[in-house]
Amino acid sequence: MQTSSSTPVGPAVRVFDAVKALAFIGDLSMGQPTDHSIRTAWLAARLARAAQLDEAGIVHVCEASLLRWSGCTANASGFAQALGDDVASREAMLALKPDWAGPIETQVDLDTLITPLARIHCEVSGEAAKMLGLSHGTETTLRHIFESWDGSGAPDHLSGSAVPDAVFVVAIAGDLEIFSRIYGIERAKALLGQRAGSRYPDHLAKLAIAHAAQWLDELERADPESIDAALLTPQMSDVACVELIADIIDLKLPWMVGYSRSVAAAAASCAARFSLDANAQSRLYCAGLMHGMGRAAVPNPIWNTPAQLSQAAWEKVRLVPYWTSRAGKQTGALAEAAELGSYAYERLDGSGYFRGAAGAALSFEARILAACAAWVALRAARPWRAALTHDEAAKRLQDEAANGRFDADVVNALIDTGPSPRRAANPRAQTARLSAREIDVLRGISRGASNKEVARELALSPSTVRTHVESVFRKLDCSTRAAATLKALALGVL
Repeated sequence: MQTSSSTPVGPAVRVFDAVKALAFIGDLSMGQPTDHSIRTAWLAARLARAAQLDEAGIVHVCEASLLRWSGCTANASGFAQALGDDVASREAMLALKPDWAGPIETQVDLDTLITPLARIHCEVSGEAAKMLGLSHGTETTLRHIFESWDGSGAPDHLSGSAVPDAVFVVAIAGDLEIFSRIYGIERAKALLGQRAGSRYPDHLAKLAIAHAAQWLDELERADPESIDAALLTPQMSDVACVELIADIIDLKLPWMVGYSRSVAAAAASCAARFSLDANAQSRLYCAGLMHGMGRAAVPNPIWNTPAQLSQAAWEKVRLVPYWTSRAGKQTGALAEAAELGSYAYERLDGSGYFRGAAGAALSFEARILAACAAWVALRAARPWRAALTHDEAAKRLQDEAANGRFDADVVNALIDTGPSPRRAANPRAQTARLSAREIDVLRGISRGASNKEVARELALSPSTVRTHVESVFRKLDCSTRAAATLKALALGVL
């Protein structure tokens, strides 16, 4: 991984492992089993070969299937605002439940609602593919992943041959995986038939229907190693920047943007203060980046609750590190970091979650990570409280340490540690020269603020802010705030 000498250096991670981590996050966000995207990719590869796509097309199908939901954290806020529960609503949408849109279906045109959300999703997933160094064909497929054969899709309402073939192959494979799991094979084939000629071309649907039972049977008997071997493309054998995973995680909640990077930098700096070796520093840095993977499983309204959580909501939050731990089972070289990351909310006195581990059960690295996650969070604004000052956060942590929840030595070292190093930039990120004022405006909109709110904060007119936003979009070659945020994080300016 190429970074500046002042930046914590993470491990050399295969693109394939980073892609599988993003697939895991996407599946959680969409309310799907955590192997949904992997199973979809396997089915899509079989369909692509049966349809006699060339080798480049098969590569695009495999990669796009795994990254299909990589943009869904970016529009979670929009789904939550419109439908109340971003996870459950999208799960219902994918299952074709007739009432998935709830009461809004009778109040607004669904196309008016879905198109801008699809644009956010497609732009972010396309940028993710580019930052991972995948092919232009994969990026193009992801930028049009919700288009339909008959032009009723989104975000650009393309139709027929204007849509890449890989889009339809991935759509059919995804539908087959979901429908067969929920409704059984016969009902799944019937639903594919009903969508033929509209969602996807008739000949591809017929091909999938003819082979569905055979393919699903083979998939059930396939072991994880053989599935990985079938999906690994030459491009995914390259090396990736693991920071992208953190950035995708944090896009789910505007007030979390940059949080995981800050935890990672603080953890690596604290480890260096204790003279831990380079491997430990790298492990802690990577764990800090990945510790919030499980957050995708919790609906945004729970995170945005300004008051005390209900017991049911709290139980969902307690599962966040559990899901992060589960992610380690399918992310290859990232497994160790994900497992360490799942200890971020454990406490020395056993009052943490999800394990309730205590004392000697918590490694020194786990103690560092837990204190760093709390330290960064306390000094940032949250829906339920304002940001604490440095001194207020220090006192809070020291009090917690005195009560046996944090390691006192770690807390004291963390408080005394100076500013974290400069954030790592993705070498594949598009370079752009943003002015200081444009960065100020971008920082505001990245946190979910409206143009008027940014204008008040910066003592500017709304029209001036709008001009700056347009300039940022032009320089970063994007059209949505989420994509601009992702690119700015990759450049290290946020």
